[in-house]
Amino acid sequence: MTPIAPPHRPIRSFVRRGTRTLSPRQKTLMAELLPRLALAQAGPVDPAALFARAPVTLEIGFGGGEHLAVQAARAPQEGFIGAEPFAEGVAKLLTTLSETQLQNVRLWTEDVRDLIARMPEACLSRVFILFPDPWPKRRQQKRRLIQPDFLRSLHRVCRDGARVRFATDVMSYADDALVGFLTHGGFAFAPDTADDWRRAPEDHVTTRYQEKRLGDCAPVWYDFTVRKSPNAQESLT
Repeated sequence: MTPIAPPHRPIRSFVRRGTRTLSPRQKTLMAELLPRLALAQAGPVDPAALFARAPVTLEIGFGGGEHLAVQAARAPQEGFIGAEPFAEGVAKLLTTLSETQLQNVRLWTEDVRDLIARMPEACLSRVFILFPDPWPKRRQQKRRLIQPDFLRSLHRVCRDGARVRFATDVMSYADDALVGFLTHGGFAFAPDTADDWRRAPEDHVTTRYQEKRLGDCAPVWYDFTVRKSPNAQESLT
């Protein structure tokens, strides 16, 4: 009997390592609050059903959740999904959500690509990808999140006119990501001046990672607009 080949899985853009010990309160929140906010591990995920058809934002890799919590507080009538595979960051955000009583946030703690694959087309109004793991060494760069397959999947779940913000403080990633988005063909980027990618957007919330200044350049900011018209077809390459 010929064995069935396992399904292809993309290389992960993160590696779970040992995490800091969570506080007793964080452990309680992980055990009690997270199950109430976490998205189901199987079956379709329809953001419109989760948030009563309100606009939905996805933040990929929210770290400690500072940015996500403020954005959600600013727009309580909208829905927010945060994806973060590291328990320490999830626990920090759960602490904030418990203290602020925000009701418009749901969480995903596994590979975000698995979540996107289960979403319907054109269901997201905004996406934040802020300072993802840069995998700076050349041999590691295949692990970077911004890859052609990922961009095709992301484009599918974004509405026409959705905004996608990407930020990094690693120059090689800034260059490669810009080429990737523009090569795809469905993400428009039309800065008026260089300051449009040198200055943080007015609505940005500084993150703990950003404050550490671990990269090799000042932060670079790209705000893309998703286009689904015949003039903005996905790249076939």
